[in-house]
Amino acid sequence: MREPILLTPGPLSTSLATKTAMLTDWGSWDDRFNALTASVCRDLLQIVHGEAEHVCVPLQGSGTFAVEAAIGNLLPRTGKLLVLVNGAYGRRMAQIAAVLGREHQVYETADDTPPSAEQVARLLQADPAISHVGVIHCETSTGILNPLADIARVVQQAGRRLIVDTMSSFGALPLDLRSLPLDALIASSNKCLEGVPGMGFVIARRDSLQASRGNSHSLAMDLLAQYEYMQQTGQWRYTPPTHVVAALRAALDQYLAAGGQPARLARYQANAELLIERLSATGLKLFLPPALQAPIILTFHAPDHPGYRFADFYQAVRERGFVLYPGKLTHQETFRIGCIGAIDHAEIEQACAAIAQTITHFGWNR
Repeated sequence: MREPILLTPGPLSTSLATKTAMLTDWGSWDDRFNALTASVCRDLLQIVHGEAEHVCVPLQGSGTFAVEAAIGNLLPRTGKLLVLVNGAYGRRMAQIAAVLGREHQVYETADDTPPSAEQVARLLQADPAISHVGVIHCETSTGILNPLADIARVVQQAGRRLIVDTMSSFGALPLDLRSLPLDALIASSNKCLEGVPGMGFVIARRDSLQASRGNSHSLAMDLLAQYEYMQQTGQWRYTPPTHVVAALRAALDQYLAAGGQPARLARYQANAELLIERLSATGLKLFLPPALQAPIILTFHAPDHPGYRFADFYQAVRERGFVLYPGKLTHQETFRIGCIGAIDHAEIEQACAAIAQTITHFGWNR
C-alpha cells in the first residue's frame, strides 16, 4: 500500500530521492560531510541572493529552535522587540521573547488581517526603545501572506532592524536580500524545500551576527559561536543531524534541477488553484480572501453541519490515504490543507476526491 500523502505544512511528503539520501551514515567530522554542509549553506544563501552581506548558520532542531536562536542572539539583552501578530506563529515569537526575558511589545491584528505598515511606522515613532521588529512572512496557522516589503521599508526608514520568520515561504515565494533590508530570516529544512524535519537555519547580516557576541541566552543556540566554529573547522559545534543534512542536499539538488524558486512556486500555485476549485464544488469555503492567500497552506471553514467533528473527518480522510491538519483558529472551526511537498495535480485530484467522498459519507453536505 502507498504511504499516506501528507497534506500538511511540514513534515510533508518527500520524494524517493530525498528518502534514499538518508540511507548513508555520515561521520560528523568527515571531510565529505563538512563539504555537504558547506554546499547546503551556499545554496540556501543563493536562493535569497544573500551572498554579499549575509551568512547562513544552520542549527539542529525544528524551525522554532531557529526562531528562538535568532531572537536570543540578534536582539540585544537591552533591546526591545515589536512583534507583529496575526496567527499562532506570531504569538509564538512573542512567547519566545517573553520566556527569554527580552522586552517586547505586540501589535496584533485579526487572523484574516495583515499588519499595516503605516501602523508599524507609527508604533516605531512612538517608542524609540524598540530596536527590532519581528514578523511572520506567511503565517502557517492560516496561510495569510503578510506585506513584507512594505514592513521592511518602514522599519528601515525608522532605523530599526527586522527579523522575519520565512518558515512557510522560503524557497517558494520570492525573497531577494539585495532589495529587502532584513537583519535576518529564519526557515527550516522541511517546508517548501521539501527536506525532512530536524534542521533550522538563520540567514543573518554578517555585521549583525558579529555584533551579537554575548547576547545568547543559551550555549547550544549561540549562533555566532556556531558560525565561527564552522568557519574555523568546517564542522558543527555539537552532533549534527547528519541524515537530515544529506536529505536536504538531495532535496536542494532536485529543487535546482526543476528550476528553483519560480518552478516551485508555479507547482504550488497550481496545487492551490486545483484544491480551491475542487473543494469549492463540494461547498467548502476558504477562510481567507484570494488577495491574502499564499499558495502554501489553505484554511477552509469546516462543513456547516451540527454533526461535524474534525477527528472523524481526519480519520476518514486518513483511511483514504491523505493526512490533513486541524485548524489553528480559536473562534472558528476550520481545517488546513498543505499545497506543498512532493505532490502535484495527480495527488491533489485524489485528495479532493477523498475529501468529497468523506463529506458525502457523513452527510455533511446536506
